[in-house]
Amino acid sequence: MSIFIDGSTRLVVQGITGRDGSFHTRQMIEYGTDVVAGVTPGKGGQMFDDSVPVFNTVVEAVSERGANTSVVYVPAAFAADAVLEAAEAGIELIVCISEGVPVQDMMRVLPFVEERGARLIGPNCPGLITPGVCKVGILPGQIVAPGPVGVVSRSGTLTYEVVFQLTRAGIGQTTCVGIGGDPLIGTNFVDCLEAFEADPDTRAVCMIGEIGGTDEQVAAEFVRDRMSKPVVGFIAGRTAPPGRRMGHAGAIISGSEGTADEKMRAFRECGIAVAELPADFVGLVQAGL
Repeated sequence: MSIFIDGSTRLVVQGITGRDGSFHTRQMIEYGTDVVAGVTPGKGGQMFDDSVPVFNTVVEAVSERGANTSVVYVPAAFAADAVLEAAEAGIELIVCISEGVPVQDMMRVLPFVEERGARLIGPNCPGLITPGVCKVGILPGQIVAPGPVGVVSRSGTLTYEVVFQLTRAGIGQTTCVGIGGDPLIGTNFVDCLEAFEADPDTRAVCMIGEIGGTDEQVAAEFVRDRMSKPVVGFIAGRTAPPGRRMGHAGAIISGSEGTADEKMRAFRECGIAVAELPADFVGLVQAGL
């Protein structure tokens, strides 16, 4: 099985006619994702690559094409409105790839999305992929393989590295999820861990965190109290200077709670095997399966 996306996913691409949207739409279609519609205001009635109808609104994509999932490839200034539109239209899963979305925008987006019963992944994330079935976002399909390990990460690049290491060692994945590294995001570690724990085909989980905030510590407590499956963890940013943002807006250390050492200590205290390097995931996962 998988989490969040599968063969029933019917995807609408918001911003399908833009540079990034068009490129990644072709990649998603090539991978096998059922892209049923695109949305670009003012370009309704057109066809994308002679196969995907383009609408002016997400409501039209839902009513005419049965879209149940959306991926957002629009500039940061308009990303919040795109997410709000998707939630208002009844989309169940919204994946926001856009980076640079203002925190104040997310403060109004998150409660609205929750109120509508939708799930938001992102913003500033690579999306997710269920190997051999469906991908929503920008994760490269050539590095994944079907198998028993779930992957959840705050870092897009490290997601690729760890997944590549697993696949090269013959360890496939159920679903790989990049949740994004902004201070305010829709889906967090605990949400993904809970879904992996409930998925009968996921036998182990790789969790990739980074400095800043306390999400990893909260996730570690969830693993200790609620999970029966083995979890392997990694924390990026061990050499980052305190007080300086390192890549992600959420990767800022304040006090001692957000440091790599504190997070790794929390992992070990809660029974999570800690990888010192991304390559260490292979051996630790093999030991847990």
